[in-house]
Amino acid sequence: MKLPSFWGGIHPPQNKELTVSESIVSYRPKGELVFPMSQHIGAPCAPVVAKGDRVFVGTRLGNNDAFVSAPILSSVSGTVKDVTMRLTPPGAFETCVVVEDDGKNELAPEWKPLENYQTADPKEYVKRIRDAGIVGFGGATFPTAVKLSPPPDRKIRWLIVNGVECEPYLNCDNRLMQEGTEKIVQGLALTMRLFPEAEGVIAIENNKPEAIAILKDAVAKSGLNNVTVQPLAVKYPQGAEKMLIEALTGQEFVITALPADVGCIILNVRTVYQIYSAIVEGLPAVTRVVTVTGDAVAHPKNIKAPQGTMIRELIDLCGGFKEQPVKILSGGPMMGLSMRSIDVPVVKGTSGILCLTAKSAMLKPIRACLRCGRCVEACPMGLVPTVLEPLVRARQYKRFEEEGGMNCIECGSCTYMCPANRPLTQGCRDGKASVTAMRRKAAAK
Repeated sequence: MKLPSFWGGIHPPQNKELTVSESIVSYRPKGELVFPMSQHIGAPCAPVVAKGDRVFVGTRLGNNDAFVSAPILSSVSGTVKDVTMRLTPPGAFETCVVVEDDGKNELAPEWKPLENYQTADPKEYVKRIRDAGIVGFGGATFPTAVKLSPPPDRKIRWLIVNGVECEPYLNCDNRLMQEGTEKIVQGLALTMRLFPEAEGVIAIENNKPEAIAILKDAVAKSGLNNVTVQPLAVKYPQGAEKMLIEALTGQEFVITALPADVGCIILNVRTVYQIYSAIVEGLPAVTRVVTVTGDAVAHPKNIKAPQGTMIRELIDLCGGFKEQPVKILSGGPMMGLSMRSIDVPVVKGTSGILCLTAKSAMLKPIRACLRCGRCVEACPMGLVPTVLEPLVRARQYKRFEEEGGMNCIECGSCTYMCPANRPLTQGCRDGKASVTAMRRKAAAK
């Protein structure tokens, strides 16, 4: 039987064997913790604490009352050491709250399980989800409370749990599906109370047979008749929203539309897990499972760490480097961002730390475009990267928009397929950033 998939895409080496069998290990930070105020799509937070303040696990460090936002919470108990500018994983200096851990891990008194959660008004779930700082933990970091509040005229027919994890090397979601199975299933059941007419689908690529089997068993035992576990063909970027909806429902829709416009809501498995924790256990979303891997790492691992932990500490937990890396990425090889330093914190969107040697990074010289068309065949959005990248270099941003450049999902498929090693994805990323900046400037006039 042919498994569902989508048009376009590529088949890069998976390289997941380094950590696929590594159980998640918990880590307690040794140094100070750093919390950037911008860790999600939407309005960044402003600090609501000051130097010297006592904080607990779940204490609000930053907040913004804007609709599209999510609070920043402390992952440890201790004292605010400073509110200052610090380097963050994207390579920028941002406002951060620095907390000195007291090692006691005391939970803030306001954090308790939601009373009568099984019969409570589902709208209370949305408030709890926002208060817990839950976002899309698959990487997009869109505030989950906003995603679960579609316009009244949008009928949600599918609630999709994204366990695809198509990014090579990463296993944080794979391990969570195997080790936190019950919480994922029950988190989905709670979320479906918001959309009682919806069908629940847990989507997983077929290269994760253990996760598929254990989740199918858990769903069968749960008695959830409106939930299915759907294996998908192994193809990148299967986990992107548009591709996932196309594979599961057969619907194609314009990139300017939202999943809710076609009756879908998509949540990462970690997001659903955190929904359960916030509602049933009364715990804020202040930890993150991170896959630390790559051929430069001595002992690759899947690590559960408090947000704010310095990435250097996680690499040290893995035995450090066995060979000097030439490239370190926050995320995977396809969509990860190159890091200037490992003295930066784990944030909500940190799914992996990939450390590559010269052998695996394969840094090749850039040559002239061959007009072979491989990037066009690979692009799941139907774009022409060979047209878009030169437009960005020429700063022809209006034409970049006209040619659909803002529809690029930055999946990296075009760059991967290019035999001339052209930085096609980076070109589109730069173009989108420039257009966005120009729009903001025009709106401010």
